[in-house]
Amino acid sequence: MSQIKEDRVIEILKQCYDPELPVDLWNLGLIYDIQIQEAYDETKSDINIVMSLTTPGCTMGDQIAQDIRSKLEALDEINQAFVEVTFDPPWNPEMITEEAKKKLGLGIAKPENHDHITINEEWE
Repeated sequence: MSQIKEDRVIEILKQCYDPELPVDLWNLGLIYDIQIQEAYDETKSDINIVMSLTTPGCTMGDQIAQDIRSKLEALDEINQAFVEVTFDPPWNPEMITEEAKKKLGLGIAKPENHDHITINEEWE
């Protein structure tokens, strides 16, 4: 049996991007769960991914899910990849890895008279 390892799945997920941000889905914290199951022929795996999007109104969800499926199913060890999008819990910027926060310029000092920084919005 040559079942794929979770590390390899994560490696592929790090090649999938939200088209509006220069950071991969894994480092954005959008991947909530990865389940690997033996496929029917015992030489391949079925992958179930549970993920979120940065906002419920994101129009790129289908494209992002298809990108994940295509990249995973291109691997010899994968029979099928399934992607479920959920908003429970809702994604928030605290889920972003430290590496990605630096790339996005988050975690910088706040200007005076402003309470916080949000992604894709003006200073509040």
